[in-house]
Amino acid sequence: MKPVTLRKLLLIAVSIIIVITTVIKITSNKSSDLQEVLKQSANIIPPDFINSNNAKKQQEEFTQKLEKITEDLLKQQDERLSKLEKERQKLEKQLKELRRPPAGSTLRETLAFLFPYDQNKKFPAYIWQSWKYGLNDERFGEKFKEGETQWALKNPGFVHELFNDDTASAIIHYLYMQIPDVVKAYELLPDIILKMDFFRYLILFAKGGVYADVDTLPLQPVPNWIPENVAPSEIGMIIGISSDPDSPDWRQHYARRLQFANWVLQSKPGHPILREIVAKVTELTLKKAENNDLKLSQTNDPSKTTRTKNLDIMEWTGAGVWTDVIFTYFNDYVQSGIYSKVTWKDFTKLDVPKLVSDVLILPITSFSPGIGTMGSQNDDHPLAFVKHYFENVWKGNS
Repeated sequence: MKPVTLRKLLLIAVSIIIVITTVIKITSNKSSDLQEVLKQSANIIPPDFINSNNAKKQQEEFTQKLEKITEDLLKQQDERLSKLEKERQKLEKQLKELRRPPAGSTLRETLAFLFPYDQNKKFPAYIWQSWKYGLNDERFGEKFKEGETQWALKNPGFVHELFNDDTASAIIHYLYMQIPDVVKAYELLPDIILKMDFFRYLILFAKGGVYADVDTLPLQPVPNWIPENVAPSEIGMIIGISSDPDSPDWRQHYARRLQFANWVLQSKPGHPILREIVAKVTELTLKKAENNDLKLSQTNDPSKTTRTKNLDIMEWTGAGVWTDVIFTYFNDYVQSGIYSKVTWKDFTKLDVPKLVSDVLILPITSFSPGIGTMGSQNDDHPLAFVKHYFENVWKGNS
């Protein structure tokens, strides 16, 4: 190789070293790095490099050393950047925990402050489930294990968490540590089904994502729930119709003429509907505690006990109060932007998805396929998204 070519190579190599070390110096704010690398570069360039008979060999050695130094520098830079990112995340978490609502804020104002709503954000890729037994418990049941497995298999890339009684309580205490009334209301609820109704609202309000009861089986991936003609940015919540009876005795079985399901929900965090249901359940529970009335209705007629208890649950944490809150939202122009009055008649016999404000309402087939009543279609229908077994797994487990 000609001396002039080697000289050019040397100049280029040294220039590269200087550029790299300068970047490292700026990133790490350590001036000693530049001096050290320059010292190393001086040591690896022999004085007789140009005139040596072994120029080719020395060139190879020089290249190897240069690559080693460059590799070490890049590794150090990556380690520093990784450390800085961890410190940033830790600081961000601490700041969030220290975030305090203004003094004198109401419950709803505090909820809105700590968990703001942004419709334009994406739906978080979470799937939340809960039951009294863990996956490794023999009492979990094969049917429910299959459902839990399918939620994960049909939705790769989603974070999938199953909570039991203890872990559900722990996460609620953590998420709502700054709102003691919410935590107190959760702990005061006298029946496990009341707690788990409340849990689904609380976890979705704080974190967003999908909540699904353990007695459900996904038939299609979650992204399929949104029609092609609707942009995800237009939607803040997806709910389905759970009951739409046309028989005159509907009051014996349901709290409302038409009810929205809460066994499967999808929402972005902080949605106003969830904020209101959390506030309502909290206030009702604390009021019941104040009046020493923390119990579900009872009857002397054993044949009516279950029905009476179920209706009471619907009014306290279940489909009755849930449906009321949704209609209240629709009929609040400031929140929903809807001018005309919205009633159950706008959804009865619904057979296609309907976007109302930022809420996508799915027909009864979507989350209750195959029940054979109220217009529900079979499991293989294009709008059949989730199979519900109606096992009432929480009933009777206080």
